[in-house]
Formats: sequence, C-alpha cells, structure tokens
Amino acid sequence: MAEAIVSIIVVNWNGLKFLDKCLSSIFTQKFARSPWRFEVVFVDNGSTDGSVEFVKGRFPAARVIENGSNLGFAKANNQGIAASGAKFVLTLNNDTELSSGFLDNLLQAANRGDLGVGMWAPKILSMETARLIDSVGGLLIYPDGLARGRGRLEKDTGQYDGIKEIFAPSACAALYLRTMLDSVGLFDEDYFAYCEDTDLGFRARLAGWKAVSAPEAVVYHYYSGTSGRYTPFKAYLVERNRIYTAIKNLPLSYLAASFFYTAWRYIVQAYGVFAGKGAGGRFSAEGSRLELVYILFKAYAHAAANLPSLLKKRSVIRQKIKATSADVRTWFRNSGIAAAALVLKD
Repeated sequence: MAEAIVSIIVVNWNGLKFLDKCLSSIFTQKFARSPWRFEVVFVDNGSTDGSVEFVKGRFPAARVIENGSNLGFAKANNQGIAASGAKFVLTLNNDTELSSGFLDNLLQAANRGDLGVGMWAPKILSMETARLIDSVGGLLIYPDGLARGRGRLEKDTGQYDGIKEIFAPSACAALYLRTMLDSVGLFDEDYFAYCEDTDLGFRARLAGWKAVSAPEAVVYHYYSGTSGRYTPFKAYLVERNRIYTAIKNLPLSYLAASFFYTAWRYIVQAYGVFAGKGAGGRFSAEGSRLELVYILFKAYAHAAANLPSLLKKRSVIRQKIKATSADVRTWFRNSGIAAAALVLKD
C-alpha cells in the first residue's frame, strides 16, 4: 500500500457531539482524478464522554492516541505529528466539517511547486451562519503579537479568493510541509492552547518560509465549539500566549513598540467592555469586569515567571532568522489589523 501524502491530525477533548460530522467528512472526500492517500491520527485528551470508544467503533481506519488527561491543543497536535510520516500535515479542529473536495483542492494548491512555501490556509466558513467567514487566508497580525482570522464575520462574496501570499494559517485547519516543521520546530507546548499557530507561523516566516491561501479548499467551523467562546481560562491563555509570541518573535524595535500598541488595544478593549462590544463586552456581560483585570495580571505574572525560558527560545529563533526588516514591515503592512477591528468585532 502506498504511503499517505498527508497526515490529518484531529485533537479532541470531550467533543463527541462533533466527531461523526467531522470524521465522516474526511473519510468521504471526493477527488477529481486519482485520490490522494491520507491517514487520520485522532489524539484524545482524556475525554470522559465516550469519544474514544465512538471513534474506534465508527472509524476503525483512524489511528487513535489516548492521553490520560487534557495535555492541551499544542502538545496533542505534536503527538499526532510525531506519530505520522506523510509529506504534509493537516491540523484540523474536531468541530469542523470538510467540503467534499477539500483535500483535492488543498493538495493541488500545495503541489503547485511554489518555491519556499511551507504553509497553506484554506477558506474557513461558519458552521452556524451561511457564507459567514471564520477565516480566509489565515491570520492578520496586530503589532503586539495578537492575531485574528482574515475576514472574520464578513459575508463571503469571494473577496479573498485567489491564491495569495499571506502571513500564516490558522491551525483550526492548516496544511504544513513536514520539512518546514522539521526545520523550525512544532507547536510550542508551553502555550497549551491558543496562539500557538501564530507563534509557529511567525517562527517559520522569520526562518524564510512562506505561506499562501488556498480558498478553493473550504471547511466549515463551529467557532470555539469545544472550549467555549468567552471563558476566563480562554481569555487568560490568549493574553499570556500573546505575550509569549511577542517576546519570542518580534524584532527588538517592534518588541519595544509593542508596549504602546498593547496600551492602545487595552483602551479600545475597555471601551468595548463598557459598550458591550467585542469579546470583552461579551465576557463582562457573562462574568465580571474585575475578573478581566485579574486575568491580565495573571497573564503577565506567568509570562514574567517564564521569561528566562522565553528568552532562550528567542535566541534559538534568532539563530535561524533569514527574513529581513523589510520582510517584517511587509507582513505587518499586508497582513496587519487595527486594534478596533481586532477587539470590537466578535
């Protein structure tokens, strides 16, 4: 039997209600010519809802890795990648459903032979609202390291169609070249979950790799279906990991400037909290404004405690750097996002 060309990694934590739709859409893919061979590695993070038993019974072709507890999105994906051996790796959230020609279109884009490309971003649409964009063309990056899906919550009219160079894909559904991963490293397991795709993309871009969009490959996503949309734990991880990403990856001049961009983002977020707009407004409506302050304090405290480790990682990244200052400016110009668009539109 021929080896798989792509390993599909699906990480799960108590996501039983999503699995039939997600995995069925993988195993029923249609191909224009001869089918691309693929393997599915299902990594379960200590689920207690019968997920593992369901997958073993319903999808025996999937390889199952069972963890005794929730090790996080980053580490579980790394386990799946380490257990696979294909030329490409596709990370796929468990709360997704692939369109019928997804793999065919994505792998055709990846096999165009574009020099130096190691990442591909499909079109991710909302599972809940027809033609509503989750992300098309990967991530937009704010100057303090926070990121958001391009086109999120816009109506899809084809405005982002066409294969174009982008900053980096969202790991909700991202195709990576294995040789790139071998070169720059896998997801940073200290992140646990959230922003690990921004960090990996940033590391790869700094090392000279490129990323492109592949909007002909369409996947549907139930946003934050597993983790919840506005939980304190998610808010903490996003802010802490944003700090991690900035310290590890931003050039020194950008890192110094990031403090001012962060201050401005907090001002805009404070407006959102009181005006009931964006994630901050939703969170404060369901929880407490004081809790948001505590979350920020905890994020900075934990980042400070890990500063020695972050600086060591930064040193390793700088040793592999090939991108120029002009390249970095181009990324922020072409794939940048304003504070209001980042924090008030959710």
